[in-house]
Amino acid sequence: MNTLTIVLLVIIAILLIAIVGLYFLGKKAQKRQSEQQAQIDAMKQTVSMLIIDKKRMKIKESGLPQAAIEQTPKLMKNSKLPIVKAKVGPQILSLVSDEKIFDSIPVKKEVKAVVSGIYITEVKGLHGKQAPVEQKKKGFFKRTLEAAQEKAGAKPVK
Repeated sequence: MNTLTIVLLVIIAILLIAIVGLYFLGKKAQKRQSEQQAQIDAMKQTVSMLIIDKKRMKIKESGLPQAAIEQTPKLMKNSKLPIVKAKVGPQILSLVSDEKIFDSIPVKKEVKAVVSGIYITEVKGLHGKQAPVEQKKKGFFKRTLEAAQEKAGAKPVK
């Protein structure tokens, strides 16, 4: 056999093993995530709170309880989380927000939020008018990609 074919067969075998391994790891992670979501849904409750501040900060600097900080995996300790500082009743708490709703949480307003432990899953009722969420500026690559998609007919014209 030619050395080139042997090298290609070895590379293909390694890729197949990697794909099968990632498939099973993905199924395991998906199962774990669905179990966590079920726990969050079981513990959720609606709370009225005044949002004081919101920032993306490292978990060590966030002001979360020490037990929550100790339970986080080592890889997550350096990543930034969406932290919301809110007044719930007489207490001021630091809560972790869901990434999807972090931008829609108004600052210095009273809201009704669905909370599960120290995790805000959704913001329901807002008192007063909701400030419009400001759009981020699009970069050069995004603008060109959207323009190309509009010309190709893949995206509806605005």
